[in-house]
Amino acid sequence: MGSFDDDSAEQPLSPTGRLFLHPKWNLVVHCAIGFKNPIDIDAIKYRLKTSLLLSHPRFSSLVVRDSHGVEHWQKATHIDLDRHIIILHNPVSTASQPVDHETAVNDYLADLSTSPGLSTDKPLWEVHLLMAHNCCVFRLHHALGDGVSLMYLFLADCRRANNEEKLPTLAYGKTRGKKRVDSSIGKGWWVLLIGFLSMVWFNLVFVVEFVMRSLWVCDSKTEISGGDGVQLWPRKLATARFRLQDMKLVKKAVPNATINDVLFGVLSSGLSRYLEHRTPNALPEGLQITGLAMVNLREQLGLQELSDMMKNNSPGLGWGNKFGMILLPIYYHKSNGPDDPLAYLKRAKVMIDRRKQSLQAYFSYKTVLSTMPYLGAKVTAWLNNNIICNTSFTISNIIGPEEEITAAGNTVTYLRVNSTTGPHALTMHLVSYAGKVDMQISVAKDIIPDPAFLANCFEEALLDMKEAASRNATISN
Repeated sequence: MGSFDDDSAEQPLSPTGRLFLHPKWNLVVHCAIGFKNPIDIDAIKYRLKTSLLLSHPRFSSLVVRDSHGVEHWQKATHIDLDRHIIILHNPVSTASQPVDHETAVNDYLADLSTSPGLSTDKPLWEVHLLMAHNCCVFRLHHALGDGVSLMYLFLADCRRANNEEKLPTLAYGKTRGKKRVDSSIGKGWWVLLIGFLSMVWFNLVFVVEFVMRSLWVCDSKTEISGGDGVQLWPRKLATARFRLQDMKLVKKAVPNATINDVLFGVLSSGLSRYLEHRTPNALPEGLQITGLAMVNLREQLGLQELSDMMKNNSPGLGWGNKFGMILLPIYYHKSNGPDDPLAYLKRAKVMIDRRKQSLQAYFSYKTVLSTMPYLGAKVTAWLNNNIICNTSFTISNIIGPEEEITAAGNTVTYLRVNSTTGPHALTMHLVSYAGKVDMQISVAKDIIPDPAFLANCFEEALLDMKEAASRNATISN
């Protein structure tokens, strides 16, 4: 991302930003923020006017195209907040009977996911205030940045609920790199050689796998399979809720496991439960179901560091879209099989450990950077659309604040994210907040008509793993 030292200068969009603006994609991120108290419209407007958001060049620029059709950012001469803030005073209701707040907000987000994209005659963001539901929905084009950068920008203007003077805190494992170095000390050269050869092998295998998926290899059809054009189908949303403490308890049951290992174990178990319910005894044991997981590739910044850099208009923040994709194979297993609940976690850990040794995420990111300048937006969009059509679901995971926060002086009760979707019939976005993890499950409702039941399958999968982990801990003691 270039700096905007000259406000009159036009800055080219990044290759990833151009991809997200392509008509075949046109991705928009929706961040739902629940509030404890009624929304104060004037406070929201004042906070936006003085926020880091409006001082960021991307949020005060228009997308324009030159004579060759290449997109550029052009500094807007004026930001009219009234065009960006959409206020809905009446309750959201798509049914004959009133619905609860969560269902109403999810219904609203589902409608947004298939609505027309953001208008390009203004900067590519909006704020929707659902007054009857104490909810604010940020609608942001993915060309502005990925989930991590947008979360950082939002949190830089928030404060802790228990201390209005302090920024929120994030936990992203600052010591992981040090642990890897320390763990290698004292090992024999043959162990390091085997590790190196293993890394080379998995890089080769996973890169070839990614290329094959981009061209012709595809999953077998199941009850959750989408396909080209499914992005236009009506959507439904449901929310699965987890306690971070439960995930940490399960993590301890398997040596060296991580929260992500637990997450993917829950994903495998929950999808197996759901598919068994939809098609009893119809799928072969061990059937591979492949997803796409989004992986952040940037160095993590502290919120105070980010805030200082933004205020000083420092260039080179690593902003925009800097993430890669990894193929995430999980396997269908019947619930009456011999496996205990923790077997899903153990299998997930083996799979994730192998993926960590590869550069598949970097390869996917660099592929977009390479194909866009040389092959153009049409070919790049086709390749990326193809890999979605050849897989079964998308999942992303964003780390949120560890404690409760306030935004515009109002305590936040939840943070949830979803987006407009590609050809997948199933997309899942997770955000952690104050010891809780919410998964927004977006489905093509003509393919997956019961997302609430699917959410329950994921929740029960974690609870079963927690029970098994507690039993193991009791026996070992």
